[in-house]
This record gives sequence, structure tokens and C-alpha cells, in this order.
Amino acid sequence: MPLIPEEPQIHESAQGPRATPASGRTAPTPRPVPGPRPAATRPGRPGPPRPAPPVQRAPRDVAPAKPVPSGPAAPAATAAVPQIQLIPASPGGALDAADEAVDLLLDSGRAPGDVLVVTTGAQHPWAEHELSFGEASYWAQHDAGDDVFCADAAIVSRAASRPVVVVAVNGGPASAAASALPLAHARAGALLIVCGDPQQINAVLGAGL
Repeated sequence: MPLIPEEPQIHESAQGPRATPASGRTAPTPRPVPGPRPAATRPGRPGPPRPAPPVQRAPRDVAPAKPVPSGPAAPAATAAVPQIQLIPASPGGALDAADEAVDLLLDSGRAPGDVLVVTTGAQHPWAEHELSFGEASYWAQHDAGDDVFCADAAIVSRAASRPVVVVAVNGGPASAAASALPLAHARAGALLIVCGDPQQINAVLGAGL
């Protein structure tokens, strides 16, 4: 009989290496090593600086806007209207009330050269004293403007304007007060103080101002 060749037998020793190590443990599947996390996701650390926004530039072909011409400019400042204060006093006490008002003005910080005192009756003692040296010396002190100046109602039109004018209606004809108060109001830059009879003063101020 012809001999049938035997099928080759594969022995275990001829097989390839086993999937398990000699210890019998299954080899772990290798995992990818994670790379470093972005700095923005790490706690306690700031993220990368944000890029600055692009600078917007006006196109070169656009001409700058020209100011629109407006109407006629308003005056820089309107004429200030002085405040009026009335101090009731009799003709005999109006001069004392005026002196007290001047003292209060100086105590409050007013410069002596800011005050003009006008009398409708008898002249202020200071004016009488200064006029005794002559009108030139009297008006020289007025022009210097560094002290309180006292003037009679008849010559108040010659006096220059001052921030504060104090009028003592201390007698004299009714026409003296009627002419002196409007002039004193025109000379007062900020404040007009009138000492005298309220009815007479209101009548003059209402008609003359």
C-alpha cells in the first residue's frame, strides 16, 4: 500500500509567543500620554494676554469737518444788576446806620476801596474833614480808590462806580433823595444799601429805578 504522508503536527513549542507574559497577567493596553494643558485652563494662572484691538484709523480721503458757522455771538457778560438792601432808619439815625453797614462790610472782607457812602442831608464827618484841606486833596483820595469815600448827594454824579454804595437818607429836601438814589444805583456794581425811611425810599426807588 502506498504510504500516506502524515500530516505535520504543530507542537505547542512551535507556536509564536503568547499574548500573556510569563506571569500570567494580561499586558495593559498602552494609553497616549496627555500633553500639558493650555495655560488658560490651569487653575490659579492667568491665561495668555489678549491681543490688543486693532487701531481704527480714519480714511485719508475724508476731509476734516469744518465748524458750522453760528449766529451772532452773544455778549460776553450782561450788565449786572446790583442788589438792593433797605435798612429802616429815621433821618437822625440814617448816618449811624450807614456807618454800621460799612463796618459790617469791612468785617466781612470787603476792601475799603470798594465802598462809596452818599448822604442826602448833612455831609459825613469824614467828608467835612477832608474838604477842609481843599477839593483837590479830597478828590485825590477819591481817585486813589484805596479807602472808603464819602460824598454829598449833590456831587455823587462826579464819583466813580464802586462795588458797594451806601446811601444815608439823613434829611435834606425830598429832591435830594429823589436824585441821589438813582445815581447811587447806577454807581453800585454789586450792592446798594439804603438807610432811611422805608416809605420814602420805596417811593423813590419805585419811580426812579
